[in-house]
Amino acid sequence: MNPANPVSVDAEPYSFDLVPEACALLIIDMQRDFLEPGGFGEMLGNDVSQLRRTIEPNRRLLSAWRSLGLQVLHTREGHRPDLTDLPPAKRVRGRSATCIGDAGPMGRILVRGEAGHDIIPELYPTAGEPVIDKPGKGAFFATDLHAILQNRGVKQLVVTGVTTEVCVNTTVREANDRGYDCLVPADCVGSYFPEFQEAGLKMIKAQGGIFGWVSDSDRLLAALM
Repeated sequence: MNPANPVSVDAEPYSFDLVPEACALLIIDMQRDFLEPGGFGEMLGNDVSQLRRTIEPNRRLLSAWRSLGLQVLHTREGHRPDLTDLPPAKRVRGRSATCIGDAGPMGRILVRGEAGHDIIPELYPTAGEPVIDKPGKGAFFATDLHAILQNRGVKQLVVTGVTTEVCVNTTVREANDRGYDCLVPADCVGSYFPEFQEAGLKMIKAQGGIFGWVSDSDRLLAALM
């Protein structure tokens, strides 16, 4: 594979011309509190198996991506320990008995530096892979992601992670507004709710790819390897 030459990825609504040297893998919020049994996600009554099914496809894709020497970035949703970046509207959402910042099964919930805030071991970042700590849903809000991508010459993103309808969708929309082409492998993103998974992917590829392209890890790897 020549990093400067585009490779065609079978995708919807039409093929995606991926330029390896200008493309980064952006893995969204694969955090312990969201994916691991006993974490915050499960504590809220969610079925974490709906998210855990994405771990192996992401692991395979990440391994191949690293082997090709391509760029990787990770995000984590969370807040400062003093919660000064946590708006009241977010803290009270869901009217749960346990809120962001409270003690949870893996430390204070969605607080930076706590065990539950960290990325799962299966996809843990290696040296040189930036980790974007974001206080909101989208990876561009109140972060230096855009500056990092510009400095590295990135114009395309393969976006994976959780959850499809919230942080993945928000990030893809933010990226689209900033001029990035986004490809979303369907098996590498997940939602606690199957109906939201389906709708979230449909929204990305609707109207001729209004926000981006949808494929899967098998088709992406077949084009790259």
